[in-house]
Amino acid sequence: MERAGLLAPFPPRAQATARVCMVSSFTTELLEIKSREPPSLHVLVIPGNPGIVGFYKDFVEALYENLGGQASVTAIGHISHAQKDYERGRLFSLREQIDHKVDFLEQELLHTEQSILLVGHSIGAYIGLEIFKRLQKKVNFFVGLYPFLSLNKSSMKQSSIGYIARSSLLSKGVSLLVSFIGSLQPSVTRNIVRRFLGSSWSAAAVDAGCSHLLQYHTMQNVLFMAKTEFLKLHEEPDWNFIRAKQDEIAFLFGLDDHWGPLTHMEEISKYAPGVALSIEKEGHTHSYCCTEAGSFWVADYVANLIKNKMLIGDS
Repeated sequence: MERAGLLAPFPPRAQATARVCMVSSFTTELLEIKSREPPSLHVLVIPGNPGIVGFYKDFVEALYENLGGQASVTAIGHISHAQKDYERGRLFSLREQIDHKVDFLEQELLHTEQSILLVGHSIGAYIGLEIFKRLQKKVNFFVGLYPFLSLNKSSMKQSSIGYIARSSLLSKGVSLLVSFIGSLQPSVTRNIVRRFLGSSWSAAAVDAGCSHLLQYHTMQNVLFMAKTEFLKLHEEPDWNFIRAKQDEIAFLFGLDDHWGPLTHMEEISKYAPGVALSIEKEGHTHSYCCTEAGSFWVADYVANLIKNKMLIGDS
């Protein structure tokens, strides 16, 4: 009997719940876990591009667990990066996606007693900084993960994506191709996603890829948003703001990440030396959220940062 007790399974991990809400008349997909007790902290996860919350399921759940259930965690999807074409083919720019996140915070969290911590991944890091600028009195801290803050002129991948995104003909062609793949038998679609997109992807990421990414309207919005990103990120980051808030900002960079190369980290160190900078050396990729190992490692990093900044108690 004693031995059977030792072999008892661990309690199941808390599951994130999908929810759809209206934000300024736009249908918005959320993935969230609410704190067991009334929380003092709410973590808002802002995705990269594509802005599909299903890609962040493992990360959201692991972050919640690493914080001991003391904080609520929400991932918010981008407008029209959804399974259904709620907005009937309309395309949304980077600026409109930023406005959408600000509207969500004003609607859902601004009038609560909870402190807000923003976690932005890739272009979500740029979005998070813009939100921080607008809501400085409410946001307590910002974490940028594998941040995409300015163009990397030496990246052939960025050049290729930019070329496709600028061409309406190529964008439509790519969108038609992925929607055709998405219309195939589910088993065939899953095999294609695993083979060409993510052989190491988690089950949650594969599901999100099949259900959301392989949609005509989603891919059109992914490419249109990328087009507007590349136009905006020709500009220098707002060093004055980053320097003014450097004690409330942290960035995690990857070793081999063309979206957020280490030269960008060196720039941040030069212009805002008080920003907390870290390098992930475990071999996870820019798309960390699409693997269980990457999600767990980055969730541990973010949770430890929150605890070290004493934004929440050690559980």
